[in-house]
Amino acid sequence: MGELILIRHGETEWSRSGRHTSHTDLPLTSLGERQARALVPLIADRKIGLTLVSPALRARRTAELAGLASPRITPDLREWDYGGYEGVTTVEIRRTRPSWNLWTDGVAPGSEDHPGETPAQVGERADRVLTEIRRAAESLGDADIALVAHSHFLRVFTARYLGLTTSGGTLFQLATGAVSRLGTEHGNPVITAWNLTLPESLLHAAAPDPAQSPE
Repeated sequence: MGELILIRHGETEWSRSGRHTSHTDLPLTSLGERQARALVPLIADRKIGLTLVSPALRARRTAELAGLASPRITPDLREWDYGGYEGVTTVEIRRTRPSWNLWTDGVAPGSEDHPGETPAQVGERADRVLTEIRRAAESLGDADIALVAHSHFLRVFTARYLGLTTSGGTLFQLATGAVSRLGTEHGNPVITAWNLTLPESLLHAAAPDPAQSPE
């Protein structure tokens, strides 16, 4: 297997304002679409043999604009179910729970359809994705595998890949529209690149908006 290419989706209205977003299916903002198009040069030199994508619109659109062909929708790549904290910011949560920490405390209970997940449950999903990837890699040779998903899930996934507990994901910041890479060194799992993005000032030049292109 080559490397694992982790891609966080581009900006949405809620990611811009810091609102926890799991099942709420928001589209990308115009900036988010530019961020997704700007992924093209960041992954252009990679030999990607398989792309796994979260079912969320924001992830699927990011994969499309990044030019990732034939993505496989993978439900286990969905974002952490925030339960009762869906749409709520950390600042708002800490008004009543001053010491709250997602990575150790989890979330408040939500509805029957979206009750929320414990850190351990998200870690179990990440482990299932790792198992799926290792199985798929057997037929891909040295090709890379791309995952297009969400900040907290990808941080949990990285922690589990490195052999850390789920709470280890707190160590890894991940911006919208960012690319990271996981690989090996001397047989050990390592981070080979992390949180790579183009500066916002360069986004338009690298990925102009087709809607604003001259005819």
